[in-house]
Amino acid sequence: MLVKGYQEGINFMEIKKAWERYGNCIIMLMTMTVNIILLSFLFDFYYDMNDDVMMKDIMAGVYTGTPDGHNMQTLYILGAFISLLYRLCRSIPWYGLFLFLCQMGSLYLVGARLLRYSKKWYTKAGCMIFATVFLWGIALSHIIAIQYTMTCAMLASAAIFLFMTTQADLSVKEFVLRNIPSILLVILAYQLRTELLLLVFPLICLAGLFRWAEEEKIFIKDNYLKYGIVIGTVLLGMLLSRLIDFAAYGSEDWKAFVSFFNSRTEVYDYHYDILTSGEHREYLASIGLSDAQQELLDNYNFGLSEDIDEKIMGKIAEYAAKDTADRTISDKGSIGGMFSRLRKMLRLYIYRLSHAEDAPYNILVIVGYICLFILGIINIFNDTTIKKRFSFIWELALLGVVRTALWMFILMQGRYPERITHSLYLAEFMVLMGMICMRLLHDEQQKKAVAILALIGLICVCYLPKSFKAGLSDMKAREEANRGEVAIAAYCKAHPENFYFEDVYSTVGFSQKIFQNDDNLIANYDIMGGWMCKSPLYREKLSKFGIKTMEEGLLLEPFVYFIIDIEDWDGNTDWMRAYYLEKGIMVNIEQVDSIDARFAIYQVVEE
Repeated sequence: MLVKGYQEGINFMEIKKAWERYGNCIIMLMTMTVNIILLSFLFDFYYDMNDDVMMKDIMAGVYTGTPDGHNMQTLYILGAFISLLYRLCRSIPWYGLFLFLCQMGSLYLVGARLLRYSKKWYTKAGCMIFATVFLWGIALSHIIAIQYTMTCAMLASAAIFLFMTTQADLSVKEFVLRNIPSILLVILAYQLRTELLLLVFPLICLAGLFRWAEEEKIFIKDNYLKYGIVIGTVLLGMLLSRLIDFAAYGSEDWKAFVSFFNSRTEVYDYHYDILTSGEHREYLASIGLSDAQQELLDNYNFGLSEDIDEKIMGKIAEYAAKDTADRTISDKGSIGGMFSRLRKMLRLYIYRLSHAEDAPYNILVIVGYICLFILGIINIFNDTTIKKRFSFIWELALLGVVRTALWMFILMQGRYPERITHSLYLAEFMVLMGMICMRLLHDEQQKKAVAILALIGLICVCYLPKSFKAGLSDMKAREEANRGEVAIAAYCKAHPENFYFEDVYSTVGFSQKIFQNDDNLIANYDIMGGWMCKSPLYREKLSKFGIKTMEEGLLLEPFVYFIIDIEDWDGNTDWMRAYYLEKGIMVNIEQVDSIDARFAIYQVVEE
């Protein structure tokens, strides 16, 4: 009996030790699981944009029939890994699952770290509630409509918070090991959305600087090793990821397409007026673009013309950049024009920070600055060293300067969608949260921590009804918008002997459910433009259907058709007829069928 009791005591002690080590992780895992279950009951999960759908189609094998990592958006090493998963099992939505787990995993890691420093039961409960209301009140729209840019921001933000809240007084080895998750998160974010990670990288560097400044002794060998190894490993991982990407796109065909892709992105994202305003037709004609080809560029169906290649697109991008630079020069000269635009963007910057357009993200950031400032004032009377007392002043000032520089950069670029602005806000907010937590990790500061979490949680609760309502409205809107895409996909699948080209603007206004049943087999349709048009994968896709080029396929192959929205175009196909006429070919455009009385199926017939 004594031996049995002793063994039971040993087992109890082992369970207690295991709970002390893993209990916080289990608590937060249960919290996130409950939230995921509720989300799945109340919402459908969508890819936010058709860009993510195209990436999924490439990696899943829907585009060419074979899963491929060359999706042009993520770095190749990540795309290849996800495409490998699709090769193993085509029916599982690996890409959407990956994005979803990255987002929920980021929230989990932040919540688990908060729990780790919560010593009282009520503070643990507060952390669970905080993670829940933050999810539903702030992040909900980006979780039910997933986009890879915002996912990158969430990974980077989690890395910032984990790094800044690393336990103090660790040896070099322990410090590096504890920060392996942060290192991996940053490298993964870089592979997922390189441009966004580079945009928030200054904030990541600030997080490291502020964490280093909290060390008891700053300029000592151990600290050089700690922070040097961590940042060096991150940079090495980013470098290796980029080198592998360069190698993967190193063939002549891919190099030519990457050049075309970059120029096309520059023109359509930042200088689309060059193609639409009519003011630049003379220049476009001077580089060999006919009226019909200019029309194709205008309506995005440039895939019809093989002559619109990387050289032509490069010339347009170069001209567009020069034209934009010239327009910024005022009558007073380049300096006056630059300062005039700078003042305008500065007013916009202040407006975005102080108005409801960016709420609740801008509110969270402002509250974070206020809380940190008040906390710094209070700690002036508590900290024993001058360095600790006044460090918050230069840290806040430096953070303000860096965030202003980042915002002015994107505003001056003239393109700042929510996925970019929200990403900047989130990363900055996590820097502020990290700075606050570094000052409140001690047991005697728990009440202050609870008060700040309660305040931020209250903001999340205030926006929760609006967030929930917006999520439901967005889901209904997407379901309605997707009816056309669903109908087209069903029609094309019912006619596997044919191939269909789609007018771009008639058919790209859709997203797609992530967790829907899909065999991910090759699709017998493609859009007539877009960011994969003219790529090696595009050529591969056409060749699998016996089509050499779009132009020849539509003209010569009896099984090739094109789809257009009847209402948008009112049956007008003159732009295509004009293109062939410039080639010396008279054609008739004959409607042969329709889809839901909305989309017309046309065939090109030579007279």
